[in-house]
Amino acid sequence: MPAAGKSTVGRVLAQETSMPFVDTDRLVEQAAGTSLHHLIAERGIGAFRLLEEQCVLALAVTGTVIATGGSVVYSPASMEHLSATGLVVFLDAPLDELERRLADMQSRAVVRRPNQSVADLAAERRPLYERWAELTLPCSAAGIPDVVRRLRAVVKSLQG
Repeated sequence: MPAAGKSTVGRVLAQETSMPFVDTDRLVEQAAGTSLHHLIAERGIGAFRLLEEQCVLALAVTGTVIATGGSVVYSPASMEHLSATGLVVFLDAPLDELERRLADMQSRAVVRRPNQSVADLAAERRPLYERWAELTLPCSAAGIPDVVRRLRAVVKSLQG
């Protein structure tokens, strides 16, 4: 979900494991030549999702921590690509925490229908996150160091 901590956890994990870090939202912004907020406002959600899918499918990396936008789960092609090249992790933040972090959704580039609440968005996306996740980790503001520690252990076991 938006504001679950994907970029924060991803950056810390990458730093602690000496792995490269990629944030697909930054790749989309670079490809669009504008911010996510402006891309969605000016070109619409469909254009955003298409560009997001193109950026994810163009990723040809290994040994890299990738933080995706929360809407990537709407693209089966993107999720199949990510699953084929790495471990897909669902950072499962509590709804009340997400609502607090997303209190001003207008200031964030959240892919959603007009007037769609955080609870409605979470209910819509949860089945997709659960479908694609190979690992689900509870995640809250206080738990970020713990999430990184658990992910670091998983990465270490995968590296052999």
